[in-house]
Amino acid sequence: MAEVATKILEESLGKLVLLRLRGNRSLRGKLQGFDMHMNLVLEEADDISDPENTQSLGTIIVRGDNVVIVSPSPR
Repeated sequence: MAEVATKILEESLGKLVLLRLRGNRSLRGKLQGFDMHMNLVLEEADDISDPENTQSLGTIIVRGDNVVIVSPSPR
C-alpha cells in the first residue's frame, strides 16, 4: 500500500469513512483497523447502496480486493 494511502487510513482510524465496493455497493462506517492488503474493519457499518433502504450491518471486515474507493469523512 502506498505511503499516502496508509497515512490517510491512519488519520481516519476511529472516524467515519465511505467505501465504494465492486458491484456498485457502498458502505459507511467507523474505521477500526486495516492491514497492508487494505482489508478494513468497520464498526457501526451501514450498507448505503440504496439510499431509500439502508441496512445496518454492525461490525464487519471488508476484504481489500473488493474496495474500489475509500473516502475519509470531511469532519
